[in-house]
This record gives sequence, structure tokens and C-alpha cells, in this order.
Amino acid sequence: MPDTIRKILHIDMDAFYASVEQRDNPELIGKPIAVGGSKERGVVAAASYEARKYGVRSAMPSITAYKKCPHIIFVKPRFDAYKEASRQIHEVFAEYTDLIEPLSLDEAYLDVTENKMNLEFAMDVAQEIKDKIKAKTGLTASAGISYNKFLAKIASDFNKPDGFYVITPKMATTFVEELKIEKFFGVGKVTAQKMHKHGIFKGADLKNKSLYDLERWFGKSGKYYYNVSRGIDNRLVNPNRIRKSIAAERTYSRDISTTPLLIERVNEVADILIKRLSKSETNGKSLTLKVKYADFKQITRSKTLPEPISHQEIKKMSAELIDLIPETEKGIRLLGLQISNFEQENNDQFLGQLEFDFKP
Repeated sequence: MPDTIRKILHIDMDAFYASVEQRDNPELIGKPIAVGGSKERGVVAAASYEARKYGVRSAMPSITAYKKCPHIIFVKPRFDAYKEASRQIHEVFAEYTDLIEPLSLDEAYLDVTENKMNLEFAMDVAQEIKDKIKAKTGLTASAGISYNKFLAKIASDFNKPDGFYVITPKMATTFVEELKIEKFFGVGKVTAQKMHKHGIFKGADLKNKSLYDLERWFGKSGKYYYNVSRGIDNRLVNPNRIRKSIAAERTYSRDISTTPLLIERVNEVADILIKRLSKSETNGKSLTLKVKYADFKQITRSKTLPEPISHQEIKKMSAELIDLIPETEKGIRLLGLQISNFEQENNDQFLGQLEFDFKP
């Protein structure tokens, strides 16, 4: 741990997209809503807490959400409204510190070790930020407070919604050892299953494994798991966080099963991607095509060039990647394109994320 104990906040808005919709349309307050998709098609971009009680989650197929909650209300996403709310939230952050690392529209790390208000305790900073966000936007946020990013991130999810949780250095060892491995940031379902096979179910199990074994089993991530199981995370809050990719995708109301129509649709997605690249004033060397079939099976195909891919090349490369897609005749419900492997760092503050494009 560094000599100076840092004061790190992780601020996470509560059911952000859905909360904005309920704020702007009082008829939706208290009702289960899903932003994005429709009863028959698409995926859920966000779910209100009322919908979550029925097991509805983000990235869930809309048809599954409907089966879990037949009275769910599907709302078309309004990204301009979400971005405006995010801008207001970041204005509040900036009143307290310049060390802000945005992760998405609705969450960020803040280093308030030294803050503009000269508040001694990080929990007071967190409470003031929460109160000002509520007053300014009408939305609630949850805050995690600790001495590093890993623990702050976990803490923010510990007392949702509209709460905050503090993990002090004295608490950290016991807290991490008792934490289920699925709660570790950076451990998804596949990794958790792999860990279970090695007898790792809680933080204490992870801590008992050697660095050699963790790197052998999990590659470069092994060292990260080794450190965080001991409460160690020396990553700085980076206000110039680099955006690693720019993407666009569309879910279709009718499955695509012919190559000519597939080419036409992927060109439409390419146009959206090119527009976003132009706005960001950047480009990358890798293009990835994502395809989701009617049965929800998903595959990707990628191609990398030695030089950044020009806007003119994107459609040509997209068509080449389409040629690598098998079984198009069984129907495709979603197409996505992503540019990554940027040549130059883009240091603009992150005010956007992968936007779900829903075609009626």
C-alpha cells in the first residue's frame, strides 16, 4: 500500500437510463420498465429496480425479459437525455476534484485525497456529491469509498440504491477474504466457472493460490487476481482515460437470411460507425464484425491492418468479414461493427459508450 492512504470514490448512478426515463415521465415511476428493445425483439439496455425484482437485467433478450415480467414496459432509449444528465453529473464531480476517471455515462472514479472543498473525510465528500447530483438532476447515485479503485468499485455496489459503503484499510483483509469470487470486479461468469474448477469460491481461496498458478491458469490477469485478493490495487485514477474502441450495432425486427440484404444492413451499421469515428477524430487498425443469430448464438470475425483503417475501407472490409460468416440462412438478428487498436491516444473525456441502436 502507498505511504499516503488514498481516498478513492466510485460513483455509480442507480439504474441510470431507466431512472432518467422515470424522472422525465412520471407515469413510469414505480413501474417495471426496460430501456431498449421491444416485447418481441432486441435486448434490454437498462432495467428499472422494479423490473429487476423479476430478474430482468441489462443485455438480456427482450423476449426473456417479457417472459420474466409480462407487464414490463419497453421504452425507446434517448441517448441525448442520458448524455445531458451525465454532463451535469460530471459538473458536480469537478466541484470537488480534477482527478476524475469516467468509466461510462453513469459511473466514474474520483480521487479526493486532496479535494477542492478541503473536506477531511471521503465519506463527507461522497455524501455531498450524492446530494448535489440529486438536487441538480433528480437522480440518485451510490458511492463506494476506499483506499483503492478495486475496493471502491465493489463498495459502490454493496448498498444500492442511493447508498454508500466504506471499506477502510483495517476492514479490507476480512472483507476481501469473505467476498464471493463472482463479486470481484473483472471476474465474469466464464472466469468464475474456471476458478471454481480450481477450488476458488471466495477471496480467501484466491489468496491461497500462488502467483505462479494464477498466471498459469489466467495469463496476464493472474497478477491482478493475486494482488486484489490481498487488497492491493495501486492503479491511479486517470483523468485521461483512453477509449479503447468505438462501435455501433443494430438489432432487427426481422431476421436477415440472404447475403445481399446482409451486405445492405452491414453498410448501414458501417455508416453509423463512420459517423462516430469522424466525431471522435480517431481511427484504429482493427475492425471486428459481431453477428448474433436468431437462436442468440453470437460470433465475431476480425481483421487488422498495419495502418489505421480509412473510412473508405470500412465498408470493403465489412463485406470481406461477411464472407467469413457461416450459416447466414438460419437468420441473423443483430449486426455490429467495432474499430479498435487505435494508433494515437484519444484523451477526450469519455462522455459516451457503445450505444444500442434499435431498428423498429
